[in-house]
Amino acid sequence: VLLVNQERSAIIVLLVNQERSCDFPALLYMQYGIVIDSGSSRSTMYLYQWPAEKQNNTGVVSQTLRCMVAGPGISDMLVDNAQDQQSWVSIRECMNNITKIVPADQHNSTILYLGATAGMRLLHSQNETKSNEILKNLQNYLQSLPFNFQNASIMSGDEEGLYGWITVNYLMGNFLERNIWNMWVRPAGGKMVGSMDLGGASTQIAFTLPDPNAQGTDIMRVSLYGYEYNIYTHSFLCYGKNEAEKRVLAALVKNSENATHVTNPCFNLGYNMTVSAESIFGTECIKTPADYDPKQMITLKGSSDNGACRDVVKSIFDLTCTKNCSFDRVYQPSVGPGDFLAYAGFFYTAQAVGLKGISQLDQWNSSTWEFCSWDWPTLTLQKGWIAEKYRKSYCYSAHYVQTLLVNGYKFNKDTWKHIDFQKQVHNTSIGWSLGYMLHTSNMIPAEAKLVRLPMANSVFSGLLFLFTALTIVSVMFLIIKAVRACY
Repeated sequence: VLLVNQERSAIIVLLVNQERSCDFPALLYMQYGIVIDSGSSRSTMYLYQWPAEKQNNTGVVSQTLRCMVAGPGISDMLVDNAQDQQSWVSIRECMNNITKIVPADQHNSTILYLGATAGMRLLHSQNETKSNEILKNLQNYLQSLPFNFQNASIMSGDEEGLYGWITVNYLMGNFLERNIWNMWVRPAGGKMVGSMDLGGASTQIAFTLPDPNAQGTDIMRVSLYGYEYNIYTHSFLCYGKNEAEKRVLAALVKNSENATHVTNPCFNLGYNMTVSAESIFGTECIKTPADYDPKQMITLKGSSDNGACRDVVKSIFDLTCTKNCSFDRVYQPSVGPGDFLAYAGFFYTAQAVGLKGISQLDQWNSSTWEFCSWDWPTLTLQKGWIAEKYRKSYCYSAHYVQTLLVNGYKFNKDTWKHIDFQKQVHNTSIGWSLGYMLHTSNMIPAEAKLVRLPMANSVFSGLLFLFTALTIVSVMFLIIKAVRACY
């Protein structure tokens, strides 16, 4: 598969497979790849495997292990030594688990990558020296492992969006499928699914455009097995779930009569929290006030006010542009009428308010309203399975997701029905990591071709029917002849 990014003048070799099954024959020789997703709020390690026989021109990739590293993201390293020590212990534990799974004689051939996303993009713009030191420390450790370490780098937002789109359509079988001749062909209709990812510091959207000649900002032309797709992809830094919440809290503090005791309409009634000003304003995403004191303590008091919460969430967006744009005056084509897969923070928010998969916009709105109307004891009783540090923020998060999708990306009642909130596809986590490994490693032969039948589908179906009929008639003739010979 040949990916051509015209904006970067880059050519990427990639081959995509559509096999569903992870049940490989026991004696089949396997190859492995490791990707570390270093996000803004946490790091997650993924181990992938695929058959390595020469006949396997498409590399059936499956997820073998997902290991979450304890502690915050790597962008928070070099601040608290005790916290760093806990993170390193967890990193080594995850790597030990991976090492036990990968056969020892294949350690040297197992590729290993680390990709850092929005948290490190923010840190790099704020403190490049610190960012480089964190990556260097991780690189030194990863190079000491027995695996084939490739690189540790910070990805751009558009790359993150593109890799997510590749992963989604790869796992859903939208690129290729096997026909009756065991040949790889494009699925009938060639329908692609849009991708929406909500992380801690950024959010990404990517989808194909119906016009093959469309040109504009954030549009990439991608060629897969001889089929070209125009993909719109954009990443919004500072609009990840965690950074956006800080911006909401900052807006509440700035507009409060008492800057040390602030009513938070997005917290459930009865929930109070005291935090330092630095935990809100200490980010590149927020302009600090003139009288800013990072050590100033601020008490946030929940009020369960849906209307006020929706208003303050909406206030962090610039929604003045209404035609061919999303928000903050960013160009975006219409999202309709295609299907979308929403994952990561989108899925967890939907799960928290009791909705998963496909829902109606009215359902989302009513579920959000109910969730946010509960006082804290009721919420704890109803949603006690959610850890407190996440539970306290899901009222805000539900309003944020609806505002982002409806007011930002311009989904409406009709197009909302085409959004599928999911965590996995075929037991594999959805995210950029799989698409990143496929593109970065070039692990699959570039010379694999898309096989096309040298006849129309209708002609092929007719010939297949005729061949089947002749076979049945021949078998019946042989049976009749055998019976007559015996009697």
